[in-house]
Amino acid sequence: MRIALSTGGGDAPGLNAVIRAAVLSACHRGWEVLGIKKGYAGLLGEEEVIPMTPTTVRGIGHLGGTILRTTNRGNPFNYPVYLPDGSCVEEDRSDELIENARKLGIDALISIGGDGSLTIAHQLCQKGMSIVCVPKTIDNDVSGTITTFGFDTAVNTALEAIDKLHTTAESHDRVIVLEVMGRHAGFIALHAGLAGTADVILIPEIPYDIDKVCEKIMARSRAGRHFSIVVIAEGAFPKGESMHVLRQIDAGSGGARRRRSRETRRRHPGKNEEGNQIPDTRPPAAWWSADWL
Repeated sequence: MRIALSTGGGDAPGLNAVIRAAVLSACHRGWEVLGIKKGYAGLLGEEEVIPMTPTTVRGIGHLGGTILRTTNRGNPFNYPVYLPDGSCVEEDRSDELIENARKLGIDALISIGGDGSLTIAHQLCQKGMSIVCVPKTIDNDVSGTITTFGFDTAVNTALEAIDKLHTTAESHDRVIVLEVMGRHAGFIALHAGLAGTADVILIPEIPYDIDKVCEKIMARSRAGRHFSIVVIAEGAFPKGESMHVLRQIDAGSGGARRRRSRETRRRHPGKNEEGNQIPDTRPPAAWWSADWL
């Protein structure tokens, strides 16, 4: 039996621990293990495919990242191919990948990834490859799972930030907004916000009402609590609006795809969307509450 391991998409805590566990379990069963570098690039001739043994994974369990390296631009069904003139086109190289896996004698593949990588794995499975999927993403947004690898560490990292912001917010009577990752899912914001006793938590699943957010903060101020912590997921948006793409860098420019939300709502305090100064006629508490959020 010969299996292969692949890590795709963004790196996340726990990847090396998964690799180590898979290699040791396979080797104890007498199986051979191969490691595919940078997602599926190793099976497309652009990276290595290396043998893996217990010695290979010794001492990696506590390390961040992935020893196999990873990429979020390696979809074999839409693989970026650079032409001599510097332009980039996308080609379907999935049949080539499957044929190369067959030549290497790979009986099954363990795909360690998030929703994008696991979607690719599902497509390869439909074309005949035997694949076992391991869900990893800090966003915890893989269907059919309770907790993904990377999520717990992401929540604890955000929680540490909330804990540190509390002292500054209280000392200076400030409203501090902490934006956390999560893309279209609010799990990080919700879990970290609840654990860190945030005063307001905004998530993509529930569009927020900015007036109610401001009222909550001012109610705390009237009660003698002159500071607030607001935790907002990067995909959160107000009622009646939707997420906005602030900037997108495609594979052809040599950068990863980046998506940011709330373009029309990120303003300089006291200025409109065009950057022109506007008169402030609101009470002081309402001014800083609305413009910070």
